[in-house]
Amino acid sequence: MALKSGELCVCQIIELLCLAPSTVSKHMAVLKQARLVEGEKKGKWVYYRLAGTGAPKAVTEAIAWAQRHLVSEEAVRKDVKKLKSILKQRPVEVCMKQKASRLARSVKETAVTVFTSGGTS
Repeated sequence: MALKSGELCVCQIIELLCLAPSTVSKHMAVLKQARLVEGEKKGKWVYYRLAGTGAPKAVTEAIAWAQRHLVSEEAVRKDVKKLKSILKQRPVEVCMKQKASRLARSVKETAVTVFTSGGTS
């Protein structure tokens, strides 16, 4: 549903769903394999969009069905609001914020491990 309005960087999708990058990448790979989405690498960023006009009829029908039936879901309405906020930022800003957040978590986890092990590994 997030891709309904257009192409998104994988970092924007990660931000929207609050999932780990590896989880989002795996799910997007499955959707791409099913031909529901198309992905394109632009520099170091990966962008996804809904399948285009060259998609099989079953794919376009599945996308249309999902859009008709999910549009009224509460989670989708919340995601639309959140996505508007995410789209106010440039994709590179979203990606850099996520990278900094992952680094901070890694440092915190390392500090906890060192502290709880008494400084020995």
